[in-house]
Order: sequence, then C-alpha cells, then structure tokens
Amino acid sequence: MADDAEDQQILLQKKKEIQYPNCPGCKCAYLQHPDAGIPYKEFLSVFLLIFVASIPVSSLYPFLYFMVQDFHITKSDKEIGFYAGLLGASLLVGRALTAVHWGIAADKYGRKPVMVLSLISVIVFHTLFGLCKNFWVALATRFLLGGFNGMHGAVKAYISEISNQQHEALGISMVGTSWGLALIIGPALGGYLSQPALKYPSVFGEGSLFARYPYFLPSLCNTVLATGALCIIIQLPETLHKHNIEDMEESATEQMSVVWPQCSKSTEGKSSKRRYSDVKRSLLSRKPFIGAMAVSCICSFHDMAYSEIFSLWCVTPKSTGGLNFTTDNVAKVLGISGFALMVFQILIFPHLANFLGPIMTTRVPAVLSVPLILAYPGIATLHGWVLWVILNLASIVKTFFSMMILNASFILLNNSVPQEERGVANGVSMTVVSIFKAIGPAVGGSLFAWGQKRQDAYILPGNDMVFVALAVIAIIGYISTLEPFLPQSTFKSYH
Repeated sequence: MADDAEDQQILLQKKKEIQYPNCPGCKCAYLQHPDAGIPYKEFLSVFLLIFVASIPVSSLYPFLYFMVQDFHITKSDKEIGFYAGLLGASLLVGRALTAVHWGIAADKYGRKPVMVLSLISVIVFHTLFGLCKNFWVALATRFLLGGFNGMHGAVKAYISEISNQQHEALGISMVGTSWGLALIIGPALGGYLSQPALKYPSVFGEGSLFARYPYFLPSLCNTVLATGALCIIIQLPETLHKHNIEDMEESATEQMSVVWPQCSKSTEGKSSKRRYSDVKRSLLSRKPFIGAMAVSCICSFHDMAYSEIFSLWCVTPKSTGGLNFTTDNVAKVLGISGFALMVFQILIFPHLANFLGPIMTTRVPAVLSVPLILAYPGIATLHGWVLWVILNLASIVKTFFSMMILNASFILLNNSVPQEERGVANGVSMTVVSIFKAIGPAVGGSLFAWGQKRQDAYILPGNDMVFVALAVIAIIGYISTLEPFLPQSTFKSYH
C-alpha cells in the first residue's frame, strides 16, 4: 500500500511538471505514464459512446425482413433477402466513403470534436430512419447515418492515447465489448420494440404514433441514450497535441521527453505539417499495418454476413431450413449472447490476450470458427429446449470468437503506427473495413436469398450452401493470420 501511495505521489508530481500550457494532449499525457492507473472514467465514457453509436448498425436485423415486406418493393417474398442486404449495407457504404476524411479531421482538429459530431449524427439520422415509410428514403437515411459517423476511427486512436501499455488491452477490450454488445443489444431492442402496437396493444393503441410508424420505437430509445451520452462525452479531455516542438526551449523538450514520451514523439520535427497524402503513402508501405488491417477486414466481412444470415435464418419457416422464430425469439438469443459477451470481454479477454499475444488471439478463434459454423444447419433439425440450449451456446461462442479477432486486430493496428499517424491510420482502416462490412450484409442477404431458391439442389441444398460459404470465409480469415500475411513483428513496431 505504501508503494502504491508513493507511485501515485510521483505521478501527481509529474502531472504538475513542465507541460505546454495550451496543448490539451500534454495536459492528459500523464495517463500514458507506466505508473498511471486505469482511467476508469474515460474507459466507461468511451464504452457508452461506442455502444450508442453502434446500435444502429444492427438494431434493424430482427425486423428488417418485415420492414422490407411493409415497403411493398418486392414481387415475391423470396426477393426480400436481396433488398434487406442493401438496406443493411447502406450505412457501412456511407462510412467507407468518409472514414479517411474523419481520420484526417481527428488528426487536425482533435479526437473529441469528431466524436461529438458523430454522436449528433446518430441522434438525427437514426431517428429519421425509424420514421421512414419508403424503401429508398430509408436507404438514403442509413447512408447518411454512416457518412456522418466517424466515431470508430477517432475512438480507437483515443483509447491508445489515454492508457499506458499495461492497460491498452483492457481499453481495446472495452471498445470491442461495447461494439459487440451493441451488435447484440441492438437487435434485442429492435426485436422487442418493433411493431409495438401488434405486440403490446394494451399499451400502444391502434391509432397511436407507434402504430403508424411500427419501427420508430427502437430508434427513439437509442436517441434518448445518445442524447445522454452526448452530455457525458463533452466533458472528456482532448488527447491531440496542438503545438510545434520547434517553439519550445531545448531543455524543456528534453524534460518533456522524459515526463511525456508520447508528446515528444508525436510532435518531433515537423510531423504536424506533413501532408496527409504522404502519411497515407507511408501507411500503405508498412507491412505490419497492412497485415493487421487485412485481418480486421476479413473478420468484419464475415461477422456482418453472419449477422445478416443468422437473423434471416431464425425467422424463416422450418420448411425452408429456418427456425420459424418471432422477432422476440431472435431478441432473446442475441440478448443472452450480449450479456455473456460483456462478461467475457471485461473479465477474460484482457488476460487471454496478454497470455496468448495478439497474433495468436486472432489465429485460434479463426480456425475454431470453421467447425462451429458448419454445425448450424444441424441445429435447425433440433426441437424444444435442446434447440434453445444448443443455439444459445453456438451464438455465444461465435460472438466470442468474432470479438477476440477484432479486438486483437485493433491492438495490432494501433501499435503498428506512431501517434501522429494514428488518426489517419484508423481512418484508412475504417474506410477499408467499412467497405468489407458493407459488402458483408449484401453478400449475406444475397447468399441467403439464393439458398432459399435452391431447396431441392443435389449438392449443398438450401441453407447448407449458405453456411458452407461462411465457413470458407472463416478459413480465409485464418490464412490471413499466418506469415507472411501477418508478420510476427506487428506488435513490436511502435510502443
């Protein structure tokens, strides 16, 4: 206890030492000191931020089939999967087109302004989406929601700048936990709260607002959460260094390099004046960065395709290989997986990542995902409580595997670049990853629609073909974690 108190006194003293008065990054750079504790306030704030910003990505999955059906845009129910895939992908297409620009803005103006503006876009566009009565308007609203949301790139850079090396895995796990939890709780909200006038007629009357707009309530709930998160995020400190190291005296520079190593590293020379085109070229020449980004891309594509297929598979009739679930049933399964994921990410993942190392943390779940996915068609043949137990176990394990890979790839990516390039690096990564995420639901929906049309095929009929295709993608993901695609030096490039 005495040693801990002494460390805290030293840290407080260092916090009071030389710092560039007008630089927000210098004021909070003490959080990266080896003796610094866990920044609980910042971690929890970021957790909430990512959660409310990520809910729109997946909250529509349980009711997407019925929403497209209500738009009356298809001639046959067998075509719903295609249009559902387009609607699910539109947000991620918008994100892909703007992620680099948001990364540049985060490096130029700060992480915090980007996070605040992104949260405002969630409040505006996700609310409008719930009020849509036309497919093309809904598609445009989702696209704008993605285009104005530069949250994830800025947050991943922010996490690495408010934690030291010892606590970085925990910080990344908080981001991954929040993202994964949103991908589970989002569908739960969508499942329970969509079409409330039909499900809860005693609460919502036939002529009420929610009867006229049956998919508005899930959006409204997230808008309320996002508004509360906005009030919290405004109070977070900025981490971007905003000063020119040439204006500082040499003695102060040397002292700062000891007290705040990250500060001197991030402002060395004229790096702040480098053109962003040069930074991007520099990034694309780094094999560790490319390798980490490739793992993220393949895993994200697989995860989004799986999410689209899983929800559609659950609600389709037993006669076509589905489970014939209601939106409530889907919400229950995903809600259980979300709770399990939260426990896993907070209590287990940081220790597991430190034990295995980030590269093995991507490799092991990638290979284990293959037999798990191939077992899904067999799950559809089960009944009663056996079906519920096996399905929930499969969903939980699959969620664990996806988040392990994504979290580890975030660690690898952030540590493959220096701080002054981290915003752009995450922007470039988010652009490419978002393209793969956007393709995922579209490919998943199209695959599922194709599988529905070939129920009597001789080879891999119906859903068998769909899940084999997912397994092939998982195999490709495993290959991407091997050398020379993912160098062993990835985690050692920058600290």
